[in-house]
Parts: sequence; structure tokens; C-alpha cells
Amino acid sequence: MEVRSDAARPVPEMRAARFTIPATVEQLLLAASVFWALAANGPFLAAALRGRPPADPGTWGFALALLVLLGAVHFLLLALVANRWIVKPLLALLAVVTAVSAYYMTRYGVYLDPSMLRNVLRTDVVEARELLSPALWLQLLLYAGLPIGLLWRVRIVNRRWSRAAWVRAGGIALALAVAVATLIAIFQPLASLMRNHREMRYLITPANLVWSAGAVAMADAKGAAVPREAIGLDARPGPLAAHRERPLVVVLVVGETARAANWGLNGYARQTTPQLATLPVINFSDVTSCGTNTEVSVPCMFSALGRHRYDESRIRHSEGLLHVLARAGVAVHWRDNQSGCKGVCDGLPNDTVQGLNAPGLCSDGRCLDEGLTHGLDQRLAKARGSQLLVLHQLGNHGPSYFRRYPPAFARFAPACEHDDLQRCTREEIVNAYDNALLYTDHLLARLQQQLQAHESSVDTALIYVSDHGESLGEKGLFLHGMPYAIAPSEQTHVPMVMWLSAGLQRSQSLDVACLRRRATKAASHDHLFHTLLALTDVQTALYDPDWDLIHDCRRATLARAP
Repeated sequence: MEVRSDAARPVPEMRAARFTIPATVEQLLLAASVFWALAANGPFLAAALRGRPPADPGTWGFALALLVLLGAVHFLLLALVANRWIVKPLLALLAVVTAVSAYYMTRYGVYLDPSMLRNVLRTDVVEARELLSPALWLQLLLYAGLPIGLLWRVRIVNRRWSRAAWVRAGGIALALAVAVATLIAIFQPLASLMRNHREMRYLITPANLVWSAGAVAMADAKGAAVPREAIGLDARPGPLAAHRERPLVVVLVVGETARAANWGLNGYARQTTPQLATLPVINFSDVTSCGTNTEVSVPCMFSALGRHRYDESRIRHSEGLLHVLARAGVAVHWRDNQSGCKGVCDGLPNDTVQGLNAPGLCSDGRCLDEGLTHGLDQRLAKARGSQLLVLHQLGNHGPSYFRRYPPAFARFAPACEHDDLQRCTREEIVNAYDNALLYTDHLLARLQQQLQAHESSVDTALIYVSDHGESLGEKGLFLHGMPYAIAPSEQTHVPMVMWLSAGLQRSQSLDVACLRRRATKAASHDHLFHTLLALTDVQTALYDPDWDLIHDCRRATLARAP
């Protein structure tokens, strides 16, 4: 019988060594750059090659040059920061976030600019859970799990620091030379493409992640270091306050992801607003939003700057409408059924529907929007002075439209009942979306009826406007968040409705017929700031009558001196 000595047996270190892959840092960076150029940049290549004939050899040459350029640029970026100690954790992290980003960019046609990344970072746990799907896990397994598995087996080849420095410098120089040569070769078509479609740079992955994350981090750090600028320090009650005999309550409903194209009052083929259609509301049929996502639109619509003077830094670092109204003595309250007020209600009274625990309306961390009306009758019965109540809806937030309404509103069928829209037909997606609009119609009709029931003792007004729209498959796009300059109208045109009690019409000498005529003309989020100043009778130098929707519809001229 043969006896093997222990010396002949492979020791654990030797067995492990058989399964390791020796590689330098530069080799790792090159492999990662080539992999991401090929596997994560499909949306960029598709956009860059759009309109080019597939059979043309020039198209293939342009595509190949773009791939080389992508690989060289990513190698340069990585080589400037990676060393032997952090290269593996860095590449592992980038593998995960790149796989996730590429999934959503391909799946829904989104662009990862700073605005979208900020929106992603502000997503709450429940919202994030709805965006998870089996297809995402498969993407992570193939495009992150397998590369990380290989990365785990890599053994970094150690060099003397002097030789390592020379190799790194040579790698950077070579990558730079390749990038420059490629850029020169395709400069004319690429320059024209990027000049006319600057937003395409936010499709280059993972460079878009790194750039956008840096931009958001710098902006947030700057904002944390500087307190919000106070505005409207001259705000005071206007001339009507001395003559008002009854309390004033204005309810502003900030909708979520409702698009004008599917709004029944706008002439949509389906009647998605059957209850509002029977009520004396004023429908504004041509309204544009300030942004294509909540993180941009909500701060902007409460800002004096608006879209026509848009300055993201100033908007985020300044007080808004609610602070100006509160300064003039208006009792402001924000009630939220989504992901917060985005800073516009900081320091002011606020609560959440989840915190109110409205009976039968909340489950799995989400509440139906009817919870926004909780306690409204009691509030109206005890109303004093001037009040503004802001109700922030969950509305039509995607992709889980079917979760936004109770079964009684599932009128359009079959409706998509999956969080992953790719598992549904476009008809099913639209059906679920329209059902959610039916529920918003119900909520607004209920609010109007509650306000009208108290009009003998309280002057009231209701304004509804959505923060942005939504794409439902047009041109292959879903959800929202496209860069504003190229966003389709489905994402920028939103519904808006106004109702004024008879008492408020009398006290402010408003001509409703005039308002209905005004509602047929173009309007935007920019009108909200000045219109609410007028409705609550607050005077300030910030007020601009040109942006006040009710200014030209007063029967008598009211002095609004600054």
C-alpha cells in the first residue's frame, strides 16, 4: 500500500494560489474600462448612432471609435485615483452601481444627470422597494456578481514604488494619446452630436455617476454650510385683511406624476375626471411644470424665481412661498403622503398621513391619498384668520400605479399589477395609470365638497396642480426625470384645477367667467407663487402681477403696493 507523505499533499495556500489571477492595477483598470464600455453604454451608443444607417461601414467605424474613446476616458479617470490598496473595493462598488444604473437607463430611458441622481438619493425605502424586480437581480448577478467574483480571485502584482509610478504615468500617457487620437478622428461628427445633444453626456456610464454624485455632494455641502436666505422680509397682510369678516382657508394640492395628456377635463378620450366634470371647477388646460421630477419641481414651484429665472442653487438655498406667507401671518401647514417637502416647509408646521394613521388607509408603509383629508372638517370648523393647507399627494407615482388606488377605482381593465412595467403591455400600464387618475379625481371632488359645505362660515379656495408628468411608453420612455431641455411633453405638461367659494369671489371681487377664459391660455408653475400671494392677500415686493392668474379678473382694482 502506497503511503503519501504530508509533504506531497497540496497545502491550502498552494490550492488557493491555483485559482488566483495575477494582475497589475493598470491591467485591472483596463479590463474594467473595456467591460463597462461594452456592457454599460448601450443607451449612449444607441443615442449616438440614431439616424445612422446600420449597413454603412462609417456607422460601424464611428461606433468602434466611440467604444475606444469610452474605454480610454474611463481608464484615465480610474488611473488618477486608484492604487493597489483601494482598486478592488473601488471596482467592486462601481460594478454594483454601474449595473443598477445601466438597468434603469436601458429599462426606462432615464438620464443620470445630477437632478436625477438627487431624486434617486431622496427616494424612501418603500419607493425603492417598488423599483426592485427579478430582472434587476439577474442584471446584478451577470454584470456585477460575476465581475466581482473574478475580481475576488485577482492577486495584485506588487512593484517597487518607482517602477509602479513609471508604469502608471505611462498608462495615463498612452490612454490620453489614444483618447486624443480617437477624438481627432471623429471630432466633426462627435462635436456636432454633443453640441446639439449635450444631455447625452449623462448616458456615459459610469462617468455619469461619478460626475453627478460629485455635483450633488458639492451642492449639498455648500447648502449645509450656508443658511437659507430669508426672502419677503417686507411681507404683510394686504388691504382686504382689515375688511375680512370671515376666516380664509386655501387648500393647495400638490399632485404627483399626473400628466395633462390623460386628464379627462383636458379632452382625453377617456373620462378620468368624471366627478370633477360635474363640479364648478376651473380647469387650466395648458400648464407646464418647472421640472420633470419632484426634487426639481417642488422647490421651483414654491420659488419666486420659477422656471423663467431658474437658478437651482438660489432656489435650494432660499426660503420660498410658504415662509413668505407665514411671515405675513398666514397659518401654513404641510401634510405629506410622499417623500417630504424638499425643503420648502422647513421650520413650518407639518405632518404625514402615515403619522396620522388614518383608519383603513395605510398598509406596507404606504397610505392612500384620502388620508390627506383627515381632520379637514374639524380644521374648517375651527378656522381663524388666513390659512394655507398644502397636501402633497402620492398620486400617480410609478412604476406601481396599481398600488395608488383602492379596488373600487379599478375601472379600466386589465390593469398592470406588477412593479416591473416590462411584464405588462402598454395598454395594461395605461389602464393602471388612468385608474390612479380616477382616484385623484375622487379626492379633489371630495375636497371641493368639504370646502363648499363650510362656505357659509369660511371663505375657501382649492388649487390642484401636479409636480410633473409621466411617460407611458411613448418613444420607448417610461416614468419621468428626463433632462428638461429634451423632455417630452408628457413629462412637462400637467393638469391644474382651481375652485373658489362664492364668499371668496365676493370678498376679492373676482370674475369667474374671466378666470375661465384665462384658463384656456398657457400657464405654468411660475404662476403659483404670485397667485397664492394674491389669494391669501399678502403684500410684498416679490409679487409680480404679470404672473398672477387672478390679477386681470378682478371687477375692482385693488391696490397691491409693495
